[in-house]
Amino acid sequence: MPIRLTPQMKQRLTRRTMEMLQRSLSYFPELTDAQITIGYTRKHLGSATVIYRKGVVSSLIIRLRVRKVTYQTIGHELTHLIQGLAYGDSSGARSADPQKIPSGEKQCDIWTLARDPLFCDDAPTYLKMPRIMREHWSDYAGLVRDLCLAAIERRHIHRQYIRWLEDEMAKMPRAPGQITPATAQLTLPFAT
Repeated sequence: MPIRLTPQMKQRLTRRTMEMLQRSLSYFPELTDAQITIGYTRKHLGSATVIYRKGVVSSLIIRLRVRKVTYQTIGHELTHLIQGLAYGDSSGARSADPQKIPSGEKQCDIWTLARDPLFCDDAPTYLKMPRIMREHWSDYAGLVRDLCLAAIERRHIHRQYIRWLEDEMAKMPRAPGQITPATAQLTLPFAT
């Protein structure tokens, strides 16, 4: 998958960010044959743009703020590219393909979290959730990812699947101590 860096990004790119980009891209086979331009932004965590010319993709661009970049942000912007590829072509009629990621920021958050646990390293920006969940995201990440997967399954039969997801997150325990991690490691008493 060819990557092109803008001059501003070349100046600011760190080895850590490049490794994160390459690792993230491996989870997006839909973008394997595409050339992606990686740019820099100061204003937002990130942004994504798909440019069409005469019904054909001419550019795929994501912009990232390198400082404190997360897999969640990178995955979110790559998911926007997939959304743009699926819905950006206005030359033909849009079909209701259940495999397509629906357009929208909340939808992008849902599909990014569901794609792989790698993208659960930071709380999503657009999904409505209790403040305690954002403050203790690592305690809730696995449970929220499971809910995102369930919401995607419900989408085919339940039109308000995003509302359902946000309602379910609102019902979660309010204190991190009340949470039983799904993948908790067994701890043994220290023997002397």
